[in-house]
Amino acid sequence: MISFVGAGPGAEDLITLRAADRLARADVVIWAGSLVPASLLDRCRPEAVRLDSSAMTLDDVTAAFAAHPDAAIVRLHSGDPTVYSAVAEQIDWCRARGRAYEIVPGVSSVAATAAAAGRELTVPGVTQTVILTRLARRTTASVPEHESLAALASQGATIALYLSAGDPEALQAELLSDRSAYTPATPVVIGYRVSWPEEIVRRSTLGSLADDLGRLGMRTSVMILVGDALADTEVPAVSHVYSPDFGHAFRPAR
Repeated sequence: MISFVGAGPGAEDLITLRAADRLARADVVIWAGSLVPASLLDRCRPEAVRLDSSAMTLDDVTAAFAAHPDAAIVRLHSGDPTVYSAVAEQIDWCRARGRAYEIVPGVSSVAATAAAAGRELTVPGVTQTVILTRLARRTTASVPEHESLAALASQGATIALYLSAGDPEALQAELLSDRSAYTPATPVVIGYRVSWPEEIVRRSTLGSLADDLGRLGMRTSVMILVGDALADTEVPAVSHVYSPDFGHAFRPAR
């Protein structure tokens, strides 16, 4: 079995019980050494083979799969393996060769950053939608035209931006383009290595985003949240689920 395991955002106690179990049983662990704390490998048996994927290509990784056909393999990805993990092509390899696989979810950096900021990403009367995306730069060819950041900003939803701190000026310009529903006052949360010992969480606005990212000086391991739901104010309306006027299968309206 090949287990694609989410390591969570970084903190050792933010992996799931299932992830810990898979690590403890693994014969081979292929881990993203540039993104996942090495201390998580302490959960593995001493005899487990450890391979750092930070300098490996897809062919290198799948060659390791092929070299251990009967092993319990953990492919340890940062965060959650279903978002920006390049797991899809590894799954294709498994399917083409009849290799059993599973995905073990992980806590995403989106959830970790929102939690560190103490905010909910969906607020009644403000937004009920969260968009996970990134600024297209070197990998522009991967992004469909209708999913450009400027197009998504027109929705006014909460946006969580991965891999987007490398060009602060371009990021700010896209988010404040003519089509955007945001304004320079729209709240922003910048999180660097959230849940690691060196965690930084800063509040900003879209009008100050480029300057604040420049002062932070970090270009990788940065999660950026944008949207009015992040405002440090009381919500304009409470959730229907807990409103006494709203009945449902478990509680009649009062």
